[in-house]
Amino acid sequence: MKVRSIVSEARQVELAIELIGLGARLQVLEVETTLSRERLLRLYKEVKGASPPKGMLPFSTDWFLGWQPNIHASLFMQVHRFIARATAERGIGVAVKSFKLYLEHCTQQGLEPALSFTRAWTLLRFFESGMLKTTPCVRCSGHYVVHSLELNENYVCGLCAPPSRAGTAARAARAA
Repeated sequence: MKVRSIVSEARQVELAIELIGLGARLQVLEVETTLSRERLLRLYKEVKGASPPKGMLPFSTDWFLGWQPNIHASLFMQVHRFIARATAERGIGVAVKSFKLYLEHCTQQGLEPALSFTRAWTLLRFFESGMLKTTPCVRCSGHYVVHSLELNENYVCGLCAPPSRAGTAARAARAA
């Protein structure tokens, strides 16, 4: 018979509540906690007051390579790497702290966050599996998210060479 620790279970519930508060999807909760799906469903409904969203998690690396998502993904990855190096925190704890700092930065800069917690978590999984990596821009030396199997020897980031239509939606919204 397996002995369950009440303290350990309380920590798992606390982690799940924090992840739900950050917007994590149910699939993320299942991977990152040891709580049963039924408990997570009840907890999600109690915390959010609604059932969790249904559907698949983001699964394409291509989303992170678009102009604006790439800038946000690259910012998040640099924050994540800094926190991983500077603290004793590991695993999901680093992801939570990194995402909170990313949200704080977006708020201070008046930016709409492009990453949800689930997207940020998925980004970390793509890095762990070797599908994505960062490479420095030859102009600004910032490190940006790229496919790991592409040639990125003379990479120029989206900030140094924005696409021709970058920012047109924001300008049109301000004009209206």
